[in-house]
Amino acid sequence: MTALARIVVRLRFLVVALWVVVAAFALPRSARVSDSLQAEGGSLTPTEAEAVKRTMLENFQRPTVSFMAVVISGPVPIDSQPYHTLVEVLSSAAESQPYIDQVVSYLTVADSRLLSADRHTTFFLATLTEDVASSPGHLTPEFRRVIRRAVLSVRDSEGYEVHVTGAPALDYDGRLVVAEDARRNELIALIPAAGVLVLAFGALFAALLPIIIGVFAISCALAAVQIAAVFFPMSVFVLTIVTMVGLAVGIDYSLLIVTRFREEMNRGQSPKEAATKTILTAGRAVVTSGLTVIVGFATLLITPIIETRSVGIGGLFVVTVAVALAVTLLPASLAILGRTIDWPNWLARRLAWYHKPTAWEGWARWLSRHPWKAITFGLVVAGSLTWPLTHIRIGLPATGWFPEGTESTIGAEIIEERIGSRGALLPIRITLQAPVGRQLLSSRYLNGLRRFSDSIQADPRVATVNGPVNIRPGMSRLAYLGLFGNLKAARARYPEFFDAYVSPDGRTTLMIVSLADSTTYAGATEVVRRIRGIAANGVRSLDSVEILVGGFSAASLDLQENLLAVFPTIIALVLGITAIMLLVAFRSILVPIKAVVLNSLSVAAAFGMVVLVFQEGFGAGLFGLDGPTEAVYVVTPVLIFAVVFGLSMDYEVFLLSRMKEAFDRTHKNDLATMEGLSVTASVITSAAAIMIIVFGTFAFSRVLVAKMMGFGLAVAVLLDVTLIRMVLVPAVMHIAGRWNWWPGVRLPAEPPRSGD
Repeated sequence: MTALARIVVRLRFLVVALWVVVAAFALPRSARVSDSLQAEGGSLTPTEAEAVKRTMLENFQRPTVSFMAVVISGPVPIDSQPYHTLVEVLSSAAESQPYIDQVVSYLTVADSRLLSADRHTTFFLATLTEDVASSPGHLTPEFRRVIRRAVLSVRDSEGYEVHVTGAPALDYDGRLVVAEDARRNELIALIPAAGVLVLAFGALFAALLPIIIGVFAISCALAAVQIAAVFFPMSVFVLTIVTMVGLAVGIDYSLLIVTRFREEMNRGQSPKEAATKTILTAGRAVVTSGLTVIVGFATLLITPIIETRSVGIGGLFVVTVAVALAVTLLPASLAILGRTIDWPNWLARRLAWYHKPTAWEGWARWLSRHPWKAITFGLVVAGSLTWPLTHIRIGLPATGWFPEGTESTIGAEIIEERIGSRGALLPIRITLQAPVGRQLLSSRYLNGLRRFSDSIQADPRVATVNGPVNIRPGMSRLAYLGLFGNLKAARARYPEFFDAYVSPDGRTTLMIVSLADSTTYAGATEVVRRIRGIAANGVRSLDSVEILVGGFSAASLDLQENLLAVFPTIIALVLGITAIMLLVAFRSILVPIKAVVLNSLSVAAAFGMVVLVFQEGFGAGLFGLDGPTEAVYVVTPVLIFAVVFGLSMDYEVFLLSRMKEAFDRTHKNDLATMEGLSVTASVITSAAAIMIIVFGTFAFSRVLVAKMMGFGLAVAVLLDVTLIRMVLVPAVMHIAGRWNWWPGVRLPAEPPRSGD
């Protein structure tokens, strides 16, 4: 740090110029980053759901792996000529596209599941071709333009409501919403954050610097993400994390640096001397705290999921850039600006009261006299907030899963509310494959197929099961034997059905399970578990058949199980590496143990509040939800833990660094604890207020995962800065006495202080 301080201050103009060059490179790339990201996500390791998709693409002539759904609502029934004409025109327009394989509508199959009870609302499915089925979201804008042109070409079509939905459209709209929310929330958060900075600094110019650093950190990190996306699939959710964390840590680190610089200037040092001292003290604390945040993001790289690994990469970029800016560009700029940052002086005089430690000295003295009372109070509050965590349910939320207000979500809601066929949009797909050289529709396997299909249909959460033994209701085993006895003739008789459900060689078949309209997303994953359980236990006459279960619900379950399997490793790595880093930084055994335990307590309490608000629904309406989600999406606790553990450690490092400085100077633990708390309290509370503002803004996003993340991070920071840093940490420091700094410092015991 000494060498860095010398170089930054001596070459301050060059440092600023180099960062200007970086900005010129980063800003254009960051503006185009959303074009390089994907909404689909998925696993980076083989899963059962991915195997189903691969089997369908490899074995079926017209696999229905992915499709668009066009929802049409009219003022008259579908039987009327104008409505009938509109459906035909839209179907023909869709089918004429090179990326559409076939169109299935009520007019072609007369399936009542495609039509509402009053016959005013219908939808048709446009199946995507094999070459685009694996990543079809980018086709949504073009397909919507085709449908809109077709609607305008039909006379008297003004009274009809047409929406394009389906999994590709939902993914595409989700990507747009995440990008729009990230930009909007960044702008919204800047205004109150600027107000806190003006209060903290008492100067407009000084308040402007951290905002510039925060926005600069985001731009540089997004540019790096755009480059990384060329080599690695990056999820759109990285935008939310980079914006949230970049703004929060960029401003926080800058707040610490600028505060320390002004403190050194007030002691009579020159701008260059103050900048050097700032790097050696506050800069060291920023590097240490930044490394603890980086540890959390780095552990996400071991997860096998695109979403979480993307967040890990984005987090590493933005925190690294924020630290680099805080210890190079900012001190260099301060060394150049000097007292200019205090402009206007009259404002600084009016707000001087905010910086005085006297406001916190009374609290610090009370804690020194009553540490056990403080600990008892803190543990009771933390335990109460953590209690709901014991009832956490990991799974797909029952409500708020897709962004509200988008065309795809509106279309999906119309299908659910008016037609009652939500399961048709996100069905469960089951592939059954016989050994090489055998046909699955032979008499050997027929009874097993019917038995397996009937056992699935017996579940009340299942609406229908479509497959090779469900061609017509009530069809007997003898009739199926006769039909399947000559597969060539059967395929000629039912060409569309066999192309969709039976491979050309007869070795592989497909079953499509549509869930009842009352089945929640969490219930859907339970259905997947049940079907996989039936297959694992063995079905008579299908003992040699490979049965795989896929689809949206199955893919979500695979993701959940993969993340939960690696979550304990993430926890162990974060706790262990953070403890070792603090051990090295402070040469103490007790400090890292205390930090890890108390940080874990604040994270657990934040999880408890997420469960209470979202899963149980207490106050969920404040965040735009209709009711309880009934479950917490697995990505949420993994990301919150990895992100917030390091972020909350920031304040631990800031606080302990000043306590250690005071202890090294006075060799009195109680005095050092009180001084460290009094001097840093206003900075820590200001920094925490900014983080709470930034994270809290994202709690009102339109994407459920972003809501949970923003809320969880905001609550965790709030608890950390109030309950942990201002109550429990100093109380424990008072009780531990000289043992806080053992074995780095060996001193005789302090004189006893007055008890409670």
